Amino acid sequence: MRRRTLLGGLVATATGAVTGYATTRQQPAAAGSRAALTDVMASTKTSRLAPRDVTAYVPPAGWAPAHRHAVGLRDFGFARGADRPLPTRVWYPATGSADHAVTAAATPAPGPYPIVLFSHGLSSQPNDYAELLTAWARAGFVVAAPIYPHTSYGTADLNTYDIANQPADASAVLTQLLALNGGGDPLSGHLDAGRAGAAGHSAGGITTAGLFSAARDARLKAGLLLAGTDFRSAPFAGPPAALLMVNGTKDETVAYAAGRTVFAAIPWSRAMLTVTGGGHEIAAGDIAAVTATTTEFLRWSLYGDPHARRRLPVRAALGGVATLDDQLGGY
Repeated sequence: MRRRTLLGGLVATATGAVTGYATTRQQPAAAGSRAALTDVMASTKTSRLAPRDVTAYVPPAGWAPAHRHAVGLRDFGFARGADRPLPTRVWYPATGSADHAVTAAATPAPGPYPIVLFSHGLSSQPNDYAELLTAWARAGFVVAAPIYPHTSYGTADLNTYDIANQPADASAVLTQLLALNGGGDPLSGHLDAGRAGAAGHSAGGITTAGLFSAARDARLKAGLLLAGTDFRSAPFAGPPAALLMVNGTKDETVAYAAGRTVFAAIPWSRAMLTVTGGGHEIAAGDIAAVTATTTEFLRWSLYGDPHARRRLPVRAALGGVATLDDQLGGY
């Protein structure tokens, strides 16, 4: 498998050529979809969202696990209709030693656990983010990452315009994952339907923004936008949630200024981790701070762990590579 950590930039020309991936081909736009892409691409450079005051999000009360978990791995054949297959890889807390490698079909640890729905970037796949997603699973989260049909690595019909359809895909995956609770699947009883969040990188960050705006999924309590921006200039909407943005100051794909505008437009508890000198991808020297900060954010926003909330600024300062603009409240 190719080695790519946190890749998947939204790098495309107006004609659909994707920089760096000669093996894929851009399909013609469906009716109305060219306007959708124009909206998405415009927001990578300049967001038109207006700043908004903060309404505090109050997480459900609780405590995150005090120990690291072993991690299991399973694949599911989810779909949204016959023409939108959504094969989904799931990392989850498992029984056994936390020092063991990720194990396919391992026995789930006693739950239930909060869910994190992860969306990959353009011409990427979930395994590109395995280091980060495994860290979240070790911390006590079930992480579900679909492969989108027209924006993933290796697809025969790459179609950047299809980003506009991905929020609905993500919600469908969450619905089908939660349906496992009512059957005989080994994950039944291990999924906490009341504590769900979403995260994504680049095009996946835009997808995640859509889940909190134009395609609001009220089941989601927390969101992580990694090198993301707004979804088609749609304002954030729905019940309060907690959102954390992670942006690099030297990102040439999603401009840092656009990220700052989106951050100021989040109307709920919000924070922004700024990676000084960081680009669109997370560099090896920055991964510790990004992983630790996002993990503590999830432990606070989905578990309600007050200790995790207090640790957030400390984790953001790891290595001196980033700064945290913290408007989450909740101390």
